[in-house]
Amino acid sequence: MKTLRFFSLFLLLTLTFAKADDRPDIILIMVDDLGFSDLGYMGGEIETPHLDGLATGGIRFSQFYNSGRCCPTRATLLTGLHPHETGIGWMTESPTSRRGSSEPPAYQGHLNDNCATIAEMLSDAGYATLMTGKWHLGHHDEEDWPLQRGFEKFYGCIAGATRFFTPEYPRGMVNGNEPVEKPASTTDEAFYTTDAFTDHAIKFLEEEQNAADRPSFLYLAYTAPHWPLQAFEDDIEKYRGQYQAGWQALRETRFAKQKELGLFAANASLSPTTAGIPDWTSLTDEQRDELDLKMAVYAAMVDRVDQNIGKLVEALKTSGRYENTLILFLSDNGACQEGGLLGRGEFRNVKRRNQQDANSYGEAWANAGSTPYRKYKHYTHEGGIASPFFAHWPASIEPHANWFRSPAQLIDIVPTLLELAEADYPDRENLPPLDGVSLVPAFSGDAIERPDPIYFEHETHAAVRNGQWKLVGSAVSMFAGTDSSKWELYDLAADPTETQDLAALQPERVKEMANKWESWANRVGVYPRGEKSPASAKPAHSAAPKADEPELMPEDFTPQIEGRAFTVTATVRNAKPNGVVLAQGGNAFGYSLYFI
Repeated sequence: MKTLRFFSLFLLLTLTFAKADDRPDIILIMVDDLGFSDLGYMGGEIETPHLDGLATGGIRFSQFYNSGRCCPTRATLLTGLHPHETGIGWMTESPTSRRGSSEPPAYQGHLNDNCATIAEMLSDAGYATLMTGKWHLGHHDEEDWPLQRGFEKFYGCIAGATRFFTPEYPRGMVNGNEPVEKPASTTDEAFYTTDAFTDHAIKFLEEEQNAADRPSFLYLAYTAPHWPLQAFEDDIEKYRGQYQAGWQALRETRFAKQKELGLFAANASLSPTTAGIPDWTSLTDEQRDELDLKMAVYAAMVDRVDQNIGKLVEALKTSGRYENTLILFLSDNGACQEGGLLGRGEFRNVKRRNQQDANSYGEAWANAGSTPYRKYKHYTHEGGIASPFFAHWPASIEPHANWFRSPAQLIDIVPTLLELAEADYPDRENLPPLDGVSLVPAFSGDAIERPDPIYFEHETHAAVRNGQWKLVGSAVSMFAGTDSSKWELYDLAADPTETQDLAALQPERVKEMANKWESWANRVGVYPRGEKSPASAKPAHSAAPKADEPELMPEDFTPQIEGRAFTVTATVRNAKPNGVVLAQGGNAFGYSLYFI
């Protein structure tokens, strides 16, 4: 009997020891429309001490790529696949429109069944799977929502953009699968999405730590600083007046700081200011004051994100989980130029500003956000796809004094997390293979071994990065096929800001890289595109326009026309046509088809 008791005790101790799980907790943080140079550690003047501390306390990547747009980036981030392979090669369907079944599978506008999310993979490996913030991967069918795609808990918005103080249906808050009609504030101030997402994330983590002995995976996807630009007045006041020198001065100041930080070499060149952006001194005093206000609101939104990161870190330290928590941080695309050269919407009237749905700071400030690069969100030039990215994990990553220089991309996140979580990629016939590589060697400062180039395509903009060489172009992947005349070639080792196009000097390299891109594009579903742009879908549930009224398309679904060749075909049945048949445009460019 004594022997039996001893054996039982030994077995109990063995089982107790085996239950301990030293795999890291994982927190994946994504911000929305943050410019490459906005954060302090990336050269910006915005106060971001908590993010700067995490970045310099871990490993900072100097070259990390997103997919150039909100939802394609999210699709790749969560699945490890290229956006087209997930059904989001263009954009997710908006809350007021349906894409329809006529589009090719790569452009259906919501996550398909031929992909698995990292939440599903980590759940199978014994992780708690938690999410707060922006989903933007499928709105109309609940089966596309987070809880049906692997997450155990969710609080946030299903749609792509929402008001920060007063979110409302169909762009309101959702808890689990239940819409929240009037979300309650989680602080002693007014409800604000950035605060709410953080506080619910902390709550989910605390609930999990009190209930189960398993590691946690948290995906925290802020909507800030995506438009509408809305912030607390005391946060705005910190930055009011700081931008009176204008966008060109800001670009030069930030670029000088980036060189001091070692992000760029001392002899690197700042890309030219985007053509059409006015000289700051050509504006009136009133214009400059309002533009200073716009940038101050934007800066305040970034500042508030940093405040919340500080709150999250403090909660991790209090819980005792900080040391063994891997924190990854990135932005979903480059700075957002949407809204014209000088922005759109109300800013001076605070009450009206905070009820806006799409007020923005405009292309001129976005050009500063992209410092030192060309282009912005939507594009595959560096300004559209280059993202701040760092990894912080006190238990396993020593602070790196120098920048990690090997290029990495979104497709690498899932392989990295699978390795750290000791999880497997699902063995299902309908799942494409992962093209990414694990970034774990980088955590020790070792180079990343990547057998294949990195590929991009969004909205006809395309690129391929192979070592130091990058082939890129706008209006390349057209509906009738690839327009190879639009390719540009850059040596990023010598010309990181893409100012010296070498395509005419190296036609063989262009041809070789273009052929590789073409093979990739056909493999992942860039082609076929279909007969019409996915953005031409009509709004769902909208009343038919009256005979004398124009039919309006939601702004976020209008096709991008800047710098593109395109054809408009219209059938007009009228004996004496008179007036506008079709018009599209903003305050920077547009067209109209009309009869007199």
